[in-house]
Amino acid sequence: MTLSLIDPNDPLERQNEKLLKIAESLMRRVEESTDASGAAYAQFQRAAMLEQEVRARTLDLERALDLLNESNARLAQANRETEAARSNLANAIETVQEGFALFNADEELVMCNSRFGMHMPDIRSALSPGLSFAQYVELVSQSSYLSLPDTETPQEWARRRMARHADEHVIFNVRMIWNRWVQVSEHRTPDGGTVILQTDVTDIMRIERQERERILDDQARLIRATLEHIDQGLCIFDSKLRLVGWNKRASELLAIPAARFQMGAQFATLFNRFRTDVTFDDGMNADAVEAWVGSDNNRPPLSFEIHRGRSTILSVFAQEMPDRGFVISFTDVTAERQAAQAIIEAKEQLEQRVADRTAELAEALKEAERANATKSRFVAAASHDLLQPLSAAKLYVSSLENGAAGEAERGIAHKASSALGSVEHILEALLDISKLDSGRASVHVSPVQLGGMLQQLGDAFGPAASAKGLDLRIVSSSALVQSDATYLRRILQNLISNAIRYTDAGRVLIGARRQGDHLLIEVRDTGPGIPDSARDTIFQEFQRLDAAASAAEGMGLGLAIVERACALLGHPLTLVSQEGRGSVFSVRVPLVASGGQARAHPDAQTSNQTGDLQSLIALVIENEDSMRAALTMALETWGVQVLACASEDEASTLLQEIGVGPDVIIADYQLDDGHLGTEAASRISDDFGRLPVCIISADRSVELTERCNSQGFALIHKPIDTNKLLAFLLNCAPGQVSPVGLIP
Repeated sequence: MTLSLIDPNDPLERQNEKLLKIAESLMRRVEESTDASGAAYAQFQRAAMLEQEVRARTLDLERALDLLNESNARLAQANRETEAARSNLANAIETVQEGFALFNADEELVMCNSRFGMHMPDIRSALSPGLSFAQYVELVSQSSYLSLPDTETPQEWARRRMARHADEHVIFNVRMIWNRWVQVSEHRTPDGGTVILQTDVTDIMRIERQERERILDDQARLIRATLEHIDQGLCIFDSKLRLVGWNKRASELLAIPAARFQMGAQFATLFNRFRTDVTFDDGMNADAVEAWVGSDNNRPPLSFEIHRGRSTILSVFAQEMPDRGFVISFTDVTAERQAAQAIIEAKEQLEQRVADRTAELAEALKEAERANATKSRFVAAASHDLLQPLSAAKLYVSSLENGAAGEAERGIAHKASSALGSVEHILEALLDISKLDSGRASVHVSPVQLGGMLQQLGDAFGPAASAKGLDLRIVSSSALVQSDATYLRRILQNLISNAIRYTDAGRVLIGARRQGDHLLIEVRDTGPGIPDSARDTIFQEFQRLDAAASAAEGMGLGLAIVERACALLGHPLTLVSQEGRGSVFSVRVPLVASGGQARAHPDAQTSNQTGDLQSLIALVIENEDSMRAALTMALETWGVQVLACASEDEASTLLQEIGVGPDVIIADYQLDDGHLGTEAASRISDDFGRLPVCIISADRSVELTERCNSQGFALIHKPIDTNKLLAFLLNCAPGQVSPVGLIP
């Protein structure tokens, strides 16, 4: 343990004093020492070194004292500046005209000026530093100088005030007693404190109220002027059912003296004045009106009509206002109701006239339909009856043409055959029109191979086009379309025939192009074109652009058939034409989905085979004598051996007598006594083995076609095309394959 002569806890002055005394004592001992060994000198040296250390410590102490004095001086200066700043801030805050208060981040009052809370002298003394914000709000809410609405308590005001305090910026007006107003605004300081400013805005509020009252007076005068200039009667009642506004029109419409309309008059008083003089409409009555007026719940708008006097009708509309008052308007709708009644009466008269006229038109329509049906039946019957002798005539002419010896006779027979062909085309067109108009036309929609049909039409019309010097072009197609083969062929046949007939030079082009899942079949020509004025008429019966054309060139039925057939099949028909450039007729037909198979068409099989018909035996069953004779003559001309019979029984008897079976059966479809040629041919064919059968008929129905297909019979329509009949016989000749189904 080291002993020290100096206590380090003593002040520097005390330590220096002790060191000086020690030094003096040591010096004295050195001077008084008689030791000759030099110990005194050593002590003197130590004393000298100690003195140097004392001096160094003394200098350090002096420097420390100087620094301490300087720091004390700066601190005193800062304190003086702080006090000056605080005094200046206090003076500045005190000079502010508004009440000022500062709360720190802990919601405690730091300082305020003398004007803060000056409007509430009863709490002014409590506004001292350290007061919490919640205590401040509580003091304000309990102040007797705060004016609160009757519906709000001090506690509710305090809660609402604290809720506003949570906002970043707050500004609101507080009403004091004696009709004074203080505007309170809060602002946040950067350290989270709150500054509150209180401003007396009584003068501003008074000016605003005066201005508002002036504006309200102006608005009241404007509203009064407006009410007096509208055509409606108007009454306004407050929440206590007192009259607070009205116009003169209400007095006029309700027939109540104007003197009865006074400010504050009760609704019941005015209502009782006129309730007995009016009647209510729309299920409304006086009690319901009074119940609506006296309701405490939200009143929905009320609308009804009343009758006053003999003729006056008033529309009444009542609606609640936000202050629980309500407004009632009265509108004179007498003229409108009278006009509406007149319209109703006129409408009833018009409806009666329309009904009468409709009945007349319906009767006329029925008569027209009966006449049209009669016409269609007549045309069908007449055409059918004409087909029999026409077929016979064609067969006779064919026989004459084949058997004529001279060139002149063959020319005459050829002309007669052409004339009969023209008659045949006209009859076929009439039959088509009749069937389409009568609604008896039936279709059999199935996949149809378009390419083969177009090629056959090109072969059929090629000679006619070549005769006129036209270039007939057919664009091949492998498409399968969904349509009725017979009607589609008739449509294209008529369009091509029409194009060739009216085109004098150039070409006729038939082709198809794909449009999505449909195929657009087009017939283009370089003819004269069709004017816009004739676009509709060309599709009517017996309408032709070339009026000078002869009947042999057509009766103007082709396009009428095309339009009806397209409508029946659901194939849109379009026409694009330009005068002097030509026309394009387009038929839009649906394509067959993959996997469909084409249906055979009557013209799908063509036989160019030739064979020996000398040994062919044909059984002919035809009940018409002339037709049977003509058919026999035509067949014998070709070298066929004919067994002609009028009925199935006669045919069976004849075959049993001669003991020879026929090679082919040709039978009319409709025999005597309701017998059918299909049934007769089927039974005879069963007796002699399966024989080729050809049915001849004027019936062009799909049902007959399907029946012949199902039985494997050929079908030739009347008037008989001798080329088709010859092709059938050639296919039945020895060494040929017997035809199955329809033939060319």
